[in-house]
Amino acid sequence: MSYGNTFKVWREYAALDWVSYTRHAFVKGLGDGTLPREAFLKYLVQDYIFLIHFSRAWALAVTKSETIEEMRLAASTVNALINEEIGLHIRICAEAGISEFDLFNAEEMPENIAYTRYVLDAGHSGDLLDLLAALAPCIMGYGEIGMYLSTNKSSNKYSDWTSTYACEEYQQVCKDVGALIDNAIIRRIGNIPQNAPRWNGLCCRFQMATKLEVGFWNMGLDL
Repeated sequence: MSYGNTFKVWREYAALDWVSYTRHAFVKGLGDGTLPREAFLKYLVQDYIFLIHFSRAWALAVTKSETIEEMRLAASTVNALINEEIGLHIRICAEAGISEFDLFNAEEMPENIAYTRYVLDAGHSGDLLDLLAALAPCIMGYGEIGMYLSTNKSSNKYSDWTSTYACEEYQQVCKDVGALIDNAIIRRIGNIPQNAPRWNGLCCRFQMATKLEVGFWNMGLDL
């Protein structure tokens, strides 16, 4: 997967956690169809809540942007989250008898609170780079998982979910966000970011968000 130069370095920095995230038992269960439906629905309910906070974080990215190009990309990502990805959750849950009212009023699990508030705090306390480092694992991770499952799944039980993240449109979002991160890095800390004093802190932010993704999958499996 080629989602930009910065993402590649961050991914390598968090290599062990990244594998735990993208090859988690929850992910494998999505691919081979062994994931219990109850676990999938529990995850979807929590992910609906997550995406609401995630949309707010990307809206915050608009205010943290320094160029119109950054603003456009952040705004288009908010649109994709609210009108496309959240729509997937509403549709699948509705088929299972869970209304959008039920989704919006569901109790937020501690793992969800930990992750979403970490991302929002990164944006409120830092600049666009801090926010993007915390946002990247979700965007790129789901793109990588979608592509992995599209070529390795042995069951079509969760094909609606898989195809959403493997589709050309979502893959382009990952590439666009990767380009946004690369350009934002160059603009703020230069062409050799590894030499910048704050580089290690950005790597650590990415790694922590990846760890929180692992916790999110664990939550889904805990029935």
